Amino acid sequence: MEDSLIDEKDEISFEDLGLDETVLAAIEKKGFKTPSPIQVLAIPRLLNGDSNIIAKARTGTGKTAAFGLPIVQNVCTESDHVRALVLEPTRELAIQTCTELQSFTSGKYPRVTVLYGGASYSTQIKELKRGAEIVVGTPGRIKDHIERGTLKLDKIDYFILDEGDEMLDMGFVDDIKSIFASANSQSRILLFSATMPKPILQIAEEFMGEYDICEEEGFVEEPLLIEQKYWVVSERDKIEALVRLVDISPDFYGLVFTMTKNDADMVSRLLDERGYEAAALHGDIPQGQREKILARFRSKKTRVLVATDVAARGIDITGLSHVVNYSLPFDAATYIHRIGRTGRAGTSGIAVTFVRPEERRKLEYLRNAVRRAAKGEMTQEEIPEIDDVLNSKRLRILQDIKEKLGLSQPAAETPVERDASDEVVPLTQDAAAELPAEEETAPKPFDAGEFYNRMAQELCQNAAPKQVLAGVLKITFGQSLDKSHYGRIASNRSRANPNQKRIYVQLGRRDGFNARSIASYFSDLLHIPGRMVDQIDVSQNFSLVSLPSSNAIRALELSKSRKDMPHMHLDSKEENNFTGRSGTRGRGGRGGKDEGRSFGGDRYAVARGERRERGEGRSHRGNDGYKNEHGRTKVHTATRRKGANAYKKSSRHSEEY
Repeated sequence: MEDSLIDEKDEISFEDLGLDETVLAAIEKKGFKTPSPIQVLAIPRLLNGDSNIIAKARTGTGKTAAFGLPIVQNVCTESDHVRALVLEPTRELAIQTCTELQSFTSGKYPRVTVLYGGASYSTQIKELKRGAEIVVGTPGRIKDHIERGTLKLDKIDYFILDEGDEMLDMGFVDDIKSIFASANSQSRILLFSATMPKPILQIAEEFMGEYDICEEEGFVEEPLLIEQKYWVVSERDKIEALVRLVDISPDFYGLVFTMTKNDADMVSRLLDERGYEAAALHGDIPQGQREKILARFRSKKTRVLVATDVAARGIDITGLSHVVNYSLPFDAATYIHRIGRTGRAGTSGIAVTFVRPEERRKLEYLRNAVRRAAKGEMTQEEIPEIDDVLNSKRLRILQDIKEKLGLSQPAAETPVERDASDEVVPLTQDAAAELPAEEETAPKPFDAGEFYNRMAQELCQNAAPKQVLAGVLKITFGQSLDKSHYGRIASNRSRANPNQKRIYVQLGRRDGFNARSIASYFSDLLHIPGRMVDQIDVSQNFSLVSLPSSNAIRALELSKSRKDMPHMHLDSKEENNFTGRSGTRGRGGRGGKDEGRSFGGDRYAVARGERRERGEGRSHRGNDGYKNEHGRTKVHTATRRKGANAYKKSSRHSEEY
């Protein structure tokens, strides 16, 4: 049956996949109509077979239901032990997957709980003691519970590794192997990944033995016609950024997504107060009012619709010019669903995502996931300056007026200065008859009529026509063409500390570093609080950080004098007296009250620290220090085994954005 289902997947329904009535009822309640290709391929195999499975599935293709529906069906009775474990790379994905699995259940069982870093241990332990057939979690917290003895996996039937490639990219391979070692070796292993890099296949060979690969074949996706941008903007400046986006965009007609109902109401109200036709749409709005809001939006009487993800489900509106993520979505699936509402039917669209400076790490995860899902590339764009916005509006208004008045002569060819004696003379029929014949096809000048012509002449009796026209424009457009209509956006450059220097350090993600462990590295190196390591940008092969000038100079001196130090130099922009750069503050390095505590970078021990301890770094142990301002010798231990282990010990926290 399975092969025939796959061959005829265009006509498949959920009933054909072997799901029971209880699960089908849950599917119907959720509004699912037809299974996606990956669901058609995976669900029968999970229900009927016993093999391990690797499923190659892009984000947003329904893979949670692909493994979730059959597992919910197979573990639907009460048990005194955990029967299924689902690993997710981030807390947000773990929460989302848990919620989705719970929505597939119609009865009391299976019970689903979620374990992730940053939440209360005691609450999670209580949940586990009450009983859970399915546990969803992040690698760091799952490993913690295993080590505490509060989670036992020796009897699980299913081990699901979701977003496998992203999990490996985030450095969880050691945690994953440790969890595998604690799990039932006879459990069925399911690995879902958007791509199949070599490390994924290595894990499969080590832990899965024989396995089937589920992958949709022959699918050719239409090219994406959406230009994806992101703006780095603080929370308090988001409204101002949104106003500038609307005003600089010709014929803006878009959806603005917020995370909460309150945010939707707030954004809509603030836009309305500033003269923009906007409306909010969320779950608390009655159906009758919802239909009216959508009708106004479809007719473009409202050009900005602010909505939550839940409220926007089922909305099918064509011709949207923009989708705006007012808040950064938790995962790539949500992002892809949002932006897919523009750029339809062969038309182009623009997606703009607002990112707070401290969300850069989360942004990088999202960008990587979107890239793997073959959904294009998100590129940074600077927020438009007020002068640019006003100039864009001015040109559009001039063009609109010229078209309505039939003024075909380009504005650049029209003299700007007029003599004060200029008069407004209406175009008479006789004068119109004298126009050259070859100009008959040109747009006819707009005739406002005798009443308005007389008013114009009266207004121009005591003032130059230019002054009169400027006054009329001012009255007509109010403050919308004044700088006072816009607020100030505090740029990263204006917030930069002139007493800081920005330096380049040859440590990056390939060395196991993130913003937190970079902050900890410099905190340990210079013996300063983590909060003094600012504006951290981590790339694949290097990082950029801002430090107080004296500390930056000290770091550069240490880098030059010691062979066990990574290469450092002043950032090129810093050398050109540029005092700031967009980036995240190194908050992770503070570690709560223990400001110098490390929070990541465990791969540094393998990639750099332990290698140097065994080799070239060994000859420098006796000189591994410097004099502080009091003349005492302080020793930097980041590249020694002790320091490396300190980084490694706390790596589990790196899963938290």
